[in-house]
Amino acid sequence: MDSEVHSISISNWFSTEEGKSGDDKNHMPKTLTEQLVLGLEDFFSLEVWRASVAELIGTAVLVFALDTIVISSFETNTKTPNVLISIFIFSSVSILILATFPISGGHLNPAITFSAALLGVISYARATIYILAQCLGAALGALALQAVVSDSTVQAYSLGSCTLTVTQPGTNGPTAVGINTSQAFWLEIFCMFVVLFASVWIAFDGRQAKPLGPVVVSSTIGLIVGLMVFVSTTVTGTAKSGYAGAGMNPARCLGPALVRGGHLWDGHWIFWLGPTIVCLPFYMYIQIIPRQHFQPSKQGNDD
Repeated sequence: MDSEVHSISISNWFSTEEGKSGDDKNHMPKTLTEQLVLGLEDFFSLEVWRASVAELIGTAVLVFALDTIVISSFETNTKTPNVLISIFIFSSVSILILATFPISGGHLNPAITFSAALLGVISYARATIYILAQCLGAALGALALQAVVSDSTVQAYSLGSCTLTVTQPGTNGPTAVGINTSQAFWLEIFCMFVVLFASVWIAFDGRQAKPLGPVVVSSTIGLIVGLMVFVSTTVTGTAKSGYAGAGMNPARCLGPALVRGGHLWDGHWIFWLGPTIVCLPFYMYIQIIPRQHFQPSKQGNDD
């Protein structure tokens, strides 16, 4: 039973298909039609649904942790809360990926899951289940946070969620500070592309992931995410305004918006459209480069 439950194991993420000499077709991503047809059985796979529970729980913990980090960092008297946010995000993301990838692959992010489906790492059916689980988990994580945080703190920091602007007291009354829609949109695109190019590439390429090992891979992803949060808050000059940086995770932004509502829906589309758009040029780039430079590791029982 254990071997079946953990069929998405370290050996799936951190291995190449050795023993299949010269069979390059096994390393090539499936076409969209092949994935849509061959992946439908995943809707009826107990193993896939079990893996989706890991995505649900992992995303719930991620949202609770990240939003708590944002609130706690801005509550401190430090002059650079964005540095604290970046460091703690690096730690949290790394640990949660490491904890969940033996079961589900450790996606915890609809944009990562969508990229995995485009590259043929998982089927579109599995991706659909994962994304639904991630969104539900994000809502549960936001509910848990709202239950333990005071109403005044929730109001002051927008539940630590993804926002373009926040309202702060000013000499002439409450003042909205933050960034505009255009800035936020381009930050989402730039930061998400860096995450995909610099870290997910390593995780999905079995030749790199195997020698590096799970700790290095998960730490690399966490480091890149934390770095992008630091960059996005620093270049916009919003390090102390309450803006917590690029979301780079649509589910993480959706959960608090569902729970809290209100101004959290303002510009919410940016946190979905930006990362989703980035997945397409990243996919095209993978198709352009020679096949020997990228050999995706299969996740699940798709063989």
